[in-house]
This record gives sequence, C-alpha cells and structure tokens, in this order.
Amino acid sequence: MRILVTGAGGFLGGALAEALVSRGHRVRGFSRGNYPGLEKLGIEQHRGNLEDSAAVEEACRGCELVFHVAAKAGIWGAPADFYRANVKGTENILRGCRAAGVSRLVYTSSPSVVFDGSDMEGVDESVPYADNFKAQYPKTKAIAEKLALSAAGGDFAVVALRPHLIWGPRDTNLIPGILARGRKGNLRRVGREDKLVDCTYIDNVVEAHLKASEYLHPGAPLSGRAYFISQDEPIFLWDFIARVLECAGLPPIKGTVSPAVAYSAGAACELVYRLLPVLGEPPVTRFAAEELATAHWFDNSAARRDFEYRPVVTMEEGFRRLSECFKQLTIDD
Repeated sequence: MRILVTGAGGFLGGALAEALVSRGHRVRGFSRGNYPGLEKLGIEQHRGNLEDSAAVEEACRGCELVFHVAAKAGIWGAPADFYRANVKGTENILRGCRAAGVSRLVYTSSPSVVFDGSDMEGVDESVPYADNFKAQYPKTKAIAEKLALSAAGGDFAVVALRPHLIWGPRDTNLIPGILARGRKGNLRRVGREDKLVDCTYIDNVVEAHLKASEYLHPGAPLSGRAYFISQDEPIFLWDFIARVLECAGLPPIKGTVSPAVAYSAGAACELVYRLLPVLGEPPVTRFAAEELATAHWFDNSAARRDFEYRPVVTMEEGFRRLSECFKQLTIDD
C-alpha cells in the first residue's frame, strides 16, 4: 500500500514511517527538509510546506492512506505561524486527500485540546474541548481536530488520535527540554503535591497509529471520532523527570516553587517576551505552569475497544532503553 506520512522527518513521523516500511508498505514522506536516514530506508521524500496546497495535493496523489503527523508544536510563538501550520495545513491535507481520492486519514492530535488548566484524572473522550486556551498550540490543534473529524463521511474515513507526552531515545522535544534545563540547574518542582501524568513511549504511539489505520475504513465505528492514547501507567510527573535526569547522569532537581508563583512568573514572562520578541522563548508560561502543577492522565478504554490498542513497551523498559541510548552517546563521543 502507498502511504503518506506528513512530518516524516520528525520524532513520531520518522518512527511511524520506519514501522510502515518494516511492514512492507511503500512510504512517502512529506517534510520541509531532506532526511538521508529516510532515503536509506527507501522512503520517497517530498519536500514542501503544509501551507502550499499544490505541494500537499501532489504528495497525496497515488496514496491510499495518509497519516497527518506534522504540526507546529511548542508553548510559544506567533499565533499566525501556529494557525498557518496547524489549521491551514490540515485544511490543505483534507483538500489534498479529496483531490487525490485518498479514502483514509489518521490525524495526530493532542490531549491538550481539552486541557482547561485543572486536574484531568482518568478522563475519557466525553470531556469537551477547552473554552479558554493559554497557548496557541492547543488552540490551533483543537480547531484542526474539529476540521478533520467533520470531514469524515461517505467514502472518506478519518480518525483523530491524542497521544500524550511522547518520549523515547530520539525525542526532539520533551526529553531535550528536560535535559537542557537540568544541565543549567534551573529546574524547580512546581508544587509539593505529586500529580499523576501519562508519558507515552514512542513505540506505543506508533502502535496506536498502526492499529487505528487497520480498523479505519469508510463507515467504520471509529471514523469521525477522537481517541486518547496513553501509556496505561500514570507516573508522578516529578518522578518521571527525575528518572530522565538519572538516565542522563544529571543531578536531581533541587528547589520548589508554588503553583501560584509559577503561574504569576509565566504571566510576567509572557508580557515581557511579547514586548521584547528578540529575547526568544520565555523560560516559563502560564500554560507550562499549569501543565506542571496538574494531573493529566487518560482512559484508553475506547481505543482498546474500537481498534485493540495495547501499549507494547512498559515505562520501565522505556527508561532502560533511554539509559542505554545515553550510554551509547557517551561512548560515541
């Protein structure tokens, strides 16, 4: 089967593309850059921007299934940039699928589309979209998810997956962010109360995408629906961060700030960094402060029921693999 993976040069997109190749599929990647590693795997690469509708349509042509993984992520940036990449980009993917006769689309969303700043403990898909977003990423992902799901019907099947806090050895976002702050010694616990979160190992997220695509077809029960994807092993957030630092051989976190202080600092930083954009990304934002101070873990029952999703790598095995990766990097250096 010819399959398109947008964002194939990224962490999740690359892992998914590799898994599809290993299963014998002909894979085409759509990314802004060129990736020799994908080329070695025999993955056909289309370079382009999601905002370019013609390039997107060309990438979709001849494919039976599309995994739309690419997105502009992060907690800071110009609203227009997030809108163009996440909303207009998804509109172009939907348009490209229709023009190319693609019958199935797996859209990678995020649990942040429902995050309202309060604890989310074992919630399922009945929880509504958030009313007030404190960052452009979740806001634009919510708009895009609605667009994708509303396109389902007739001979076009769409499912949205919401994987939470994806991590693993080749992570380019979560793990590097923790390590960068850990090396600078400016990591602080937010609050003294331990909160459970879902941190989902990369192989499990790939497994969810593969399983959903197997069950997805026009008229299938999962078409037009969104599903939380998690580890099924909630972990205390600061325990997770401590284990990551330990795997990398970095010292533990020292110091604690209250959630109120962290939130106020985030609000102040946002104001200053908007006035002085040359400073780059603020060290903390209101959204980040809320994420660090609240519980957010999710019920996988719907994904288990509708497409037999089961995590294939435990947290403990994930930490072992991460530690081995860091050891290998040390040897190579």
